[in-house]
Amino acid sequence: MNQEAPIIVGLDIGTTKIAAIAGRKNEYGKLEILGFGKAPSFGVQHGMVLNIDQTIKAIRQALENCYASNPNLEINEVYVGIAGHHIKSLQTRGDIVRNDTDAEISQKDIDQLINDQYKTVIPASDQIIDVIPQQYIVDALQNITYPIGMSGVKVGANFHIITGDKNAIRNINRSVEKSGLRIKDLVLQPWHPPRQLCAIWTSKPALRS
Repeated sequence: MNQEAPIIVGLDIGTTKIAAIAGRKNEYGKLEILGFGKAPSFGVQHGMVLNIDQTIKAIRQALENCYASNPNLEINEVYVGIAGHHIKSLQTRGDIVRNDTDAEISQKDIDQLINDQYKTVIPASDQIIDVIPQQYIVDALQNITYPIGMSGVKVGANFHIITGDKNAIRNINRSVEKSGLRIKDLVLQPWHPPRQLCAIWTSKPALRS
């Protein structure tokens, strides 16, 4: 296998089935599926784990089926899909004022802007799953899709923030970890798994606890 491209594994924990899909980027930049496995799900309802033991068994069975499709796979950490009635979203706006205005806007500036949104006040029972920048603003310039390399004093953005119930997230984490896996991150589940894997190549910020 190509050791230069990391293998990414997505785990969908659904009401009817639990599915594991492994893939990587090939030399042409396209997603190559390396393995897939699924198992019936009996411990999940509306995206929430109601029976951890049954969910663990289903995750392990999905992994075994994934290994059966490709015995060369070694799966230790996964990106876990999350969905359900407890998922909510809100719109926010954030800004930072840069100290070194002569320097170009860098990825560090964007990371700070995004990380600041994880401090957004939300209900105590919820947890921020993801912060998605929509449009950037540099000084008086609006509707910017990629501000890196530009000059400006004030950098801002409109954000779409995804939140979920803390207990629901804890139960998902517990089920995955008790299955012998590490969670790399949580990913909003409505994406189809191959598209989910493609999106992961862009490396969104790691899940905050």
